[in-house]
Amino acid sequence: MSDSPDDPRAGDLDIAMVAAALRADVRDLEAYATVLTGTLGDALPPGAVEVDRSRSVGDRLAGRPGTVTRIRAHLDEVTLELEPVRGRAPRARIVTEVGGVVISRRETTVEEWSQTLAAGLAAQARRSEEARRALARLLGL
Repeated sequence: MSDSPDDPRAGDLDIAMVAAALRADVRDLEAYATVLTGTLGDALPPGAVEVDRSRSVGDRLAGRPGTVTRIRAHLDEVTLELEPVRGRAPRARIVTEVGGVVISRRETTVEEWSQTLAAGLAAQARRSEEARRALARLLGL
């Protein structure tokens, strides 16, 4: 695939399929953090995914990474945030920034959050062969 956004192979990655794959593990933030930082790490620019964790003394002594407290995915001028909520679906937010200034922050559904992330990842895939391959791995293509 070329780096051209007009490359027809970019359309091979159906946004609905990507969103469905992303929603599959969203209730388990530990697994989701692994997917975003591991499988999709190549699809996003360096530093695009931040995972905040809370580490207890037991976690530190055992060498465990701790519990995920927030995931942020930075895509162009949008930052997508997920936070765990005990016994419920994670809290999802879409934050819009222009020039580093937050102009809107709104809570949304996990479905809309996943769709927004999928659209951003598809845009990355249209710009980068490496990103397209990472998304194809996520979808099992």
